[in-house]
Amino acid sequence: MKLTVNGNAHDLDVEPDMPLLWALRDELGITGPKYGCGIAMCGACTVHIDGVAVRSCSVQVGDVDGDVTTIEGLGTPDAMHAVQAAWFEHQVAQCGYCQSGQIMQAASLLEENPAPTDEDIDDAMSGNLCRCGTYPRIRAAVKTAAAKLSEG
Repeated sequence: MKLTVNGNAHDLDVEPDMPLLWALRDELGITGPKYGCGIAMCGACTVHIDGVAVRSCSVQVGDVDGDVTTIEGLGTPDAMHAVQAAWFEHQVAQCGYCQSGQIMQAASLLEENPAPTDEDIDDAMSGNLCRCGTYPRIRAAVKTAAAKLSEG
């Protein structure tokens, strides 16, 4: 199987029904997407396929049709994506386990809707669970990122 992840092409010798999450973590050593529930209910495994947020635990690697981006490919410490910078600015993370999925979901939201309302943010982020309860800071960070992205 061929898979492009974070701009790099990979040949994988895996069964096509392997969850994308396991191909990323176990075969490619990409550990940003986390295993949370295994049934696409928590969002910890969120990645982008061609810019659209998907739960990698429920996508079979053989069904991937497009480029995969994980948190590792969204930005770098020296050139953070606006969402990553806003997360840092608002000190969103506590334990941090869910945060890569949260950030990937937020980046996808802002790609689709560059000026989300509180309701838009809550709706888009509702499938991403945070056991630490940082939801108010997540919403504030999404608003900050939206403002920075609108500045150009």
